[in-house]
Amino acid sequence: MHGVGPDTASRAIPTWVAGTARRRLQVSLMINFFLLMALYSGVLGVLLPNQIAELSPASKENNLALLFAITSIFSTLATPIAGALSDRTRSRWGRRSPWIAIGSLIGSACLFGVSWTTGFWSLMVLWVMAAVAYNSMQPAMTTLIADRFAPETRGAVSGIVGAGMTAGLTAGTVVAGYLASQRMLAYGLFAAAIAASCVAFVVLNREPSSAAQPRRAVHWGTFLKSFWISPRAHPDFAWAFASRFTIYMGYQAVAAYLLYILRDYVGLGDGASNVAIAQMAMVTLVCLVVSSLASGWLSDRMQRRKPFVIGGSLIMGAAMVAPLVAPSMAGMWVYAAVIGVGYGMFMSIDMALMTQVLPPPASDDEGGDAGKDLGVLTTAVNIPQIISPVMAAVLLSLSGGDYRAIFIAAVVFVFGSALCVLPIRSVR
Repeated sequence: MHGVGPDTASRAIPTWVAGTARRRLQVSLMINFFLLMALYSGVLGVLLPNQIAELSPASKENNLALLFAITSIFSTLATPIAGALSDRTRSRWGRRSPWIAIGSLIGSACLFGVSWTTGFWSLMVLWVMAAVAYNSMQPAMTTLIADRFAPETRGAVSGIVGAGMTAGLTAGTVVAGYLASQRMLAYGLFAAAIAASCVAFVVLNREPSSAAQPRRAVHWGTFLKSFWISPRAHPDFAWAFASRFTIYMGYQAVAAYLLYILRDYVGLGDGASNVAIAQMAMVTLVCLVVSSLASGWLSDRMQRRKPFVIGGSLIMGAAMVAPLVAPSMAGMWVYAAVIGVGYGMFMSIDMALMTQVLPPPASDDEGGDAGKDLGVLTTAVNIPQIISPVMAAVLLSLSGGDYRAIFIAAVVFVFGSALCVLPIRSVR
């Protein structure tokens, strides 16, 4: 298999972790990503939609779309910049750890502040600040997979981390669904959990010091130009970006409006929809975890990435057809189960694939640009958070509030993701 190794992913870390340190780092990454995804799904999928609906019931859809769009603009800018700056960070705690610890503490302080807001714009400001902080720490955590693990083991690592991420997406929805009426407790629980976990992470998984590494001067013109990665020079990177972008365009369109789909498309009341979204998440949880772990193990055993990413995309598309055929809770139960299988398969292997299409560093003495490059790839997730909810709002407006339009668009995007993976040549 062709992919990045110690000479292409991160020259600053000459050896891969092994033994107890490797197992501890795997578990720690899984826990951190579990809590971060739980926070995102619980806050974005349940707490914020409920809070926004309470503040302005008549304009809840448009306000939610505006919140997602503005948040994602700032997150999209923060992620690659923070990743690039982490590549250049020199400290006795390493390059990534300061971003993980400080980002989590700032983000959690702002997130807890959201629970106190009584107006839409104050909610917007505090949540955007929290999102920027969390998105500044996320590329540092992701890059540790490229920094510390050998390419041939990244399927299993990605599967374990993916299982944590996908389980977190479900668990966060469950917790938020049941605590939706206790807003301060819900926000405080998510904020405290991720802050404590990230601080413990950097202490337990001490990163090698980067203080003695050559410092990289920041020439702003060159620095800004470095974020453009030529599709002609690096086609596999471009196709990987396109694959992520299209699948999240489809997935986010449904996920962002899932609470409103249950209320306005299926016909549940406010209380019943909060319980239903939590119960659906429980079904999804089992499918997600089993699919993620099995896919990661099989991917390493077969030394294949592409078939799993393609298969996950196709299964996700099939899941989104179910509510079109059956616009009822029966259709939503099928959606919940099948989306878990597909998303678990995609998400677990997607991370391994992304670490193996990174461009090589520009020169031997720069310590690598894995943080910056993975940050750029993360924008393929953030940009759909800007466009997808707006697209969904427009489709609802044009269709007279018919949520079938969202499902149809989502199916097209998710199936398109599978086509984007096919041209990748450097990964099997």
